[in-house]
Amino acid sequence: MKEEQDEKEVQYEEESNESGAVEAKDKLKKLKEKLEQCQKEKQDNLAGWQRSQADFINYRRRQEEQMSEWSKMFGEGLLRDILPVLDTLDASISHSGESENGLVGVHNQLMKILVKHGLVEMKSVGEKFNPEYHEAIEQVEGKGEEGIIAETVQKGYLLNGKVLRIAKAKVTKN
Repeated sequence: MKEEQDEKEVQYEEESNESGAVEAKDKLKKLKEKLEQCQKEKQDNLAGWQRSQADFINYRRRQEEQMSEWSKMFGEGLLRDILPVLDTLDASISHSGESENGLVGVHNQLMKILVKHGLVEMKSVGEKFNPEYHEAIEQVEGKGEEGIIAETVQKGYLLNGKVLRIAKAKVTKN
């Protein structure tokens, strides 16, 4: 009897071990699935974070460009307001006829400041007429090629390579 009981216990233990092994395999399979799911989630989160970082860098770059453009636009408005003062200084200097006039110093000092901020005076006299840079207000008789600027009535200016004010000029005709 004892032998029968021992056999039953062994058989029960074998069945227990087999069911335990099946349970362990199921648990292992579930853990592997959970691990794969977590790794996938980790990759998705990492990719999302990297996209957010790139978007933020691009946003910051665009903001810096926009601030620079706004700065140029505000400077453009100020320079447009100063140009009539510069024209008045030019006219005063040409009418006074004195080379040692104090206005020449003021004019030169103002031009240095404006050049530092990107303002450049367009040279027009002797150049071929270009409607992007010049406005013809009169045609005058001239020798040589037609369409050459003979005289500048109002100077034109460029701000950072862009036309701020076109030059008003007299153009030759044959």
